[in-house]
Amino acid sequence: MLEKFKGVFPALYACYDEAGEISRERTMSLCNYLYEKGVKGLYVGGSSGECIYQSLEERKATLKYASEAAKGKLTLIAHVGAPSTRESKILARYAAELGYDGSSAIPPIYFKLPESSIYNYWTEIIDSTDLPFFIYNIPQTTGYSLSLDLFKKMLTNKKVKGVKNSSMPVLDIERFKRAGGDDIIVFNGPDEQYVAGRLMGADGGIGGTYGVMPELFLAAEEFITSGSFKNARAIQGDINDIIIALTSLNGSMYSAIKEILKLRGVDIGSVRAPLEPVSGADLNKIKEIKELIDTTILKWKEIK
Repeated sequence: MLEKFKGVFPALYACYDEAGEISRERTMSLCNYLYEKGVKGLYVGGSSGECIYQSLEERKATLKYASEAAKGKLTLIAHVGAPSTRESKILARYAAELGYDGSSAIPPIYFKLPESSIYNYWTEIIDSTDLPFFIYNIPQTTGYSLSLDLFKKMLTNKKVKGVKNSSMPVLDIERFKRAGGDDIIVFNGPDEQYVAGRLMGADGGIGGTYGVMPELFLAAEEFITSGSFKNARAIQGDINDIIIALTSLNGSMYSAIKEILKLRGVDIGSVRAPLEPVSGADLNKIKEIKELIDTTILKWKEIK
């Protein structure tokens, strides 16, 4: 059962129409684009999906449209973390109705809560469906870093099948994997350390830049599984050059990614405020970054 959760999982981007509303057509188009690239699955409704800036109904719409496009073709994990436990449970139950393969959630945000509250929050979500559940640990945005004690406590619930770990230390990946062993899945979160995370025990990755360069992460995965570690390290360096370029512009990284996808014929709109779109002189740099991605993909295709 866990095998389907191993591999490269792009975090699906929010797809808007020209009026800034969730677009069924564009969501399905992006899902199909990524499926054709050969990814293993999709993480739907997370940070890359701008979930924190969307209403409950908008998030349900994204879950629905992604399911219509990719159910049965890709492994689908629904991120259902929301400001309240009530909304999170609504999203989890909806994902289960749609036939998602798993659910996931960040810890509660805004208020600094004790671990007992975080435990109760995740447990209520888990108990609301029969879906496998993956903890989402992203301390740089939530302010809470998953402790090993709480992780082990969560693992006593048999529906907990792992963690999407987006903390920067790869030590965390090693500790979580050691605690759960082969009975759990650990996803590497930081794209800048995909190779390091995999070598330290991650079973795959979920990332926000995978969608704009899936070919490179799929190649990195091939090098890791084949034991070509020199190539794995080298392609990670090229990936990091691209990530640094994407984050060097004024405006949201996701806006830059969406502009690049638009040049590829996959128009999924812009970003939602308060995220800022790329504008001015930075728009000219978008073409340069696309060229960098394209030449890097070609380079590694020839090497493989």
